[in-house]
Amino acid sequence: MDTEALRSFVRAAELGQFQHTADELGVTQQAVSKRIAALERELGVRLFSRTPRGVELSLDGQALLPHARGIVAGAERAVTAVGPGSRALRIDVLGLRSAQAVVLHDYWRAHPGTELDVVTLRTADPRTAVAAVAAGEIDASFRTVTDPAALPPGVRMIPAFHSPLELLVGPAHPLASARRLSPQQLRGHRIWVPGIAPRSEWGEFYDQLAAAFDLRIDAAGPHFGDEVLLDVLADSAEVATLVGARDRYLWPAGHRLRRIPVTDPTLAYPISLLLPATEPHPGLRGVLTHLESLPGLPEAVWLPSWAARQPPRPGA
Repeated sequence: MDTEALRSFVRAAELGQFQHTADELGVTQQAVSKRIAALERELGVRLFSRTPRGVELSLDGQALLPHARGIVAGAERAVTAVGPGSRALRIDVLGLRSAQAVVLHDYWRAHPGTELDVVTLRTADPRTAVAAVAAGEIDASFRTVTDPAALPPGVRMIPAFHSPLELLVGPAHPLASARRLSPQQLRGHRIWVPGIAPRSEWGEFYDQLAAAFDLRIDAAGPHFGDEVLLDVLADSAEVATLVGARDRYLWPAGHRLRRIPVTDPTLAYPISLLLPATEPHPGLRGVLTHLESLPGLPEAVWLPSWAARQPPRPGA
């Protein structure tokens, strides 16, 4: 079986577009299409279906993906074993403007010689990230499995840091002038978090948050991107959303959006790190030390149930 065809299949599954796959692999889109077509002929199945946004895995493609990841990772390890130096530390984050990416960027700025490859797996299901860590395709992932007992023996999960939440509102919103807010003050207001994916860790987080404080979390509609969300907030006197204090959002000056801390108690999103149970990448030592140095949160903090069951972060 052609490992380059499998590599193209894996990256196309993660990126969702043949053109993006071709750009990353340094080949033409036609070459990617031919590789995957040859793989489909060899296996006798369809691996992708076309969508307006690109491609999605078929059921057969979903079944093949974890095995293909293992083959590709094994080939990469074989090349690394005989090549000079060591490969870059590869870590998965939820988004390149997320708190996880910001923390990793801070670490890299303090250690500019670090070989670091920051990637984003195109999945809302943390089980996909677990499989990628287990297969050795990535060295670690900032994802959370809310039931740690479901982790396979070769993968462990540790607390990374807690991200305090802030209310993001436009200038016409009735809470826009507040310097800080309590969760009780959010009751009755529409908190729009579009595109909450089933089986995602953040889906369970918002379910528990809404139940704990009787909040109106509105997940209606697909998520068309941060720009659309920010435009809606800027023009609305009714809609607000919750964002992480470390998350990076950029908007035009005319939007005049406000980020307002939520306290008494602080609402915190727990971020975990998935990594191999044995023989992790040596570069992870520095990242873990950096995570241990992050400041803690005030004593009055609300966390979802799975975070309360986790052991405290080392050094916290």
